[in-house]
Amino acid sequence: MEDKQSAENTESLAAQLAESNQRITQMSRELDELQVEQRLARKLVATGVTDLEAAMLVAKARMAGKGDADLDGCVEQLRKEKSYLFGGSAQVLTSRKTAGAKDRTTPSQTALEQAARKAARTGSRTDLQHYLKLRRSLL
Repeated sequence: MEDKQSAENTESLAAQLAESNQRITQMSRELDELQVEQRLARKLVATGVTDLEAAMLVAKARMAGKGDADLDGCVEQLRKEKSYLFGGSAQVLTSRKTAGAKDRTTPSQTALEQAARKAARTGSRTDLQHYLKLRRSLL
């Protein structure tokens, strides 16, 4: 009777071990895919991509099944064929205010900004006090 029970335990443990090994293999594959994806994202950002999400989708589709064999080649080919995804080196991305944001700026805010710039530029205590008084009255 004990032999039958120990045989069942052994079978149960063997099944659990096989299941655990399958999960480990699957997790290892997923980790490798994530690492490749992360390296690809870093390379794309380093080359000046402006639409990372679109570039990642195209690059992943091209690299499907290849692993990380040729990340540099894939990024260069993508840069040549889909140049609109990449900004030029002279292009500087800056955030601009939209029409709604421009409407919300009040003259007092611009006066506060001017006082802050003047205080920072001159380093004068009187300019700093003037800025702090303006800020206190507005906030």
